[in-house]
Amino acid sequence: MDSVLHGKGLTLSVEIARQGGKNELSAHLEVLLLTLYMARGENLIKCSPTFKPQTIISIQRLKERLDEFGFDGIYQTQMGYIIQLGSARAIFLSAEESSSVVGHTVDILLEIDESQDVSKEKYTKEFRPMGSSSNVTTIHYGTTWDDTTLLEETKQTNIELEKKDGIKRHFRYDWQEVGRYNPAYLKFVQAERDRLGENHPLFRTQYALLPISGSGHFLSREQIAAILGKHPRLSQPQPGRIYLAGIDLAGEPSPFKGEGRVRDSTVITIAELSFACHPPIPCQIRGVEERASFPIVPCQIRGVEGRAAFPPLTSPEPFLNVVEHYQWTGTPHSQLYPQMVHILKNVWNCHRIVVDATGIGQPTASFLRQELGSKVIPFTFSEKSKSELGFELLAFINSVRLKLYQSDSSPQYQEFIFELEHARAQYRPNQTMNFHVEPSQGHDDFLVSLALVVKAARDFHPRQAKGRLSPA
Repeated sequence: MDSVLHGKGLTLSVEIARQGGKNELSAHLEVLLLTLYMARGENLIKCSPTFKPQTIISIQRLKERLDEFGFDGIYQTQMGYIIQLGSARAIFLSAEESSSVVGHTVDILLEIDESQDVSKEKYTKEFRPMGSSSNVTTIHYGTTWDDTTLLEETKQTNIELEKKDGIKRHFRYDWQEVGRYNPAYLKFVQAERDRLGENHPLFRTQYALLPISGSGHFLSREQIAAILGKHPRLSQPQPGRIYLAGIDLAGEPSPFKGEGRVRDSTVITIAELSFACHPPIPCQIRGVEERASFPIVPCQIRGVEGRAAFPPLTSPEPFLNVVEHYQWTGTPHSQLYPQMVHILKNVWNCHRIVVDATGIGQPTASFLRQELGSKVIPFTFSEKSKSELGFELLAFINSVRLKLYQSDSSPQYQEFIFELEHARAQYRPNQTMNFHVEPSQGHDDFLVSLALVVKAARDFHPRQAKGRLSPA
């Protein structure tokens, strides 16, 4: 406020953990400034990476706060993106590359929402000059991503300036700081940390506010060690267990699957699915008898295997034990049809199968769905879908919910470990990621197949069973 009221023209950066109140802070500041300047006829401007939904949400939030402060019926909305209180106006603009914003001027405050997602060139050429005639104060809001974003660049500049003149320009509130004032938020983020793992890129950036490097190894040594299990490799299922499959098909080049190279192996990963009980839920209520619908799932409680009931509000997390691999190299898909159906249906009776349906994989996925029904889920690789697949795989690994059978020195085991060790990650400015093995080093068929079986686990929901709770 000191910078705004006295025309100091400071550029500030504010990092607040995801859902930590960043937009509420912005809306309250806007209400205050519109109130102070309502007789002066000046503008504040807020831009967001997209008009829909981000800019629209900001407009609606400001309206709600104005209503709460007693301005209902006093402020006006103009042209769908301007809110006017007295003579002061709040103008909401999109920072999308295609948006046309040149010509606007800002006198009170320039706000850059989700600054990490705004193009540095767009900001420098089109938004920053809007406040030149008034030496306007600018605030960048957001969460961190990597060291190349507009927000990170602004943050580092502010930290260096503070060292020189002592003026605080960067403000940081990670999940622990927000949690000091909001116990419900603290509990939620702790659950997310358990689900994703503390080193998951999304947890590090969105909640811990720690930037990630643009590229590097997909998995650390510690993460690979966490995958290694002690259970034996199986050639057939054990009674009463749930099995899932992920199928990566050899096929034509795809820029999303493997950096444009031809993949020459088809891999099926078979994994056993179980669910965690955190904490164990009693299946009997002493002295009470009632009917209820609970998910009934296999689980382990203090190392004892069995079946348990979960109340509707409980969300048990899936665990996967990889128990078998199948690999074919240089074999056309059509020749694999009978073997694949036999393995998935007759041998393992898989409850859910996610199959690569990219390019020429689509006919195979269609055939399997025709033969095996709705349990077959086609998966088409794109920049977005593969990014989501990679983040989900990391969540399972970081939370120790994914284990590989113990070493049997087989070619499949050795190739699997090789791919884990050589996989690379690329984190993009749009907060997506890619993972792959460089073509010059090898293949990533086993890695992709593993990610697909993780996808199968996330899509699989325990059956609902009705039963009577008996008194103890």
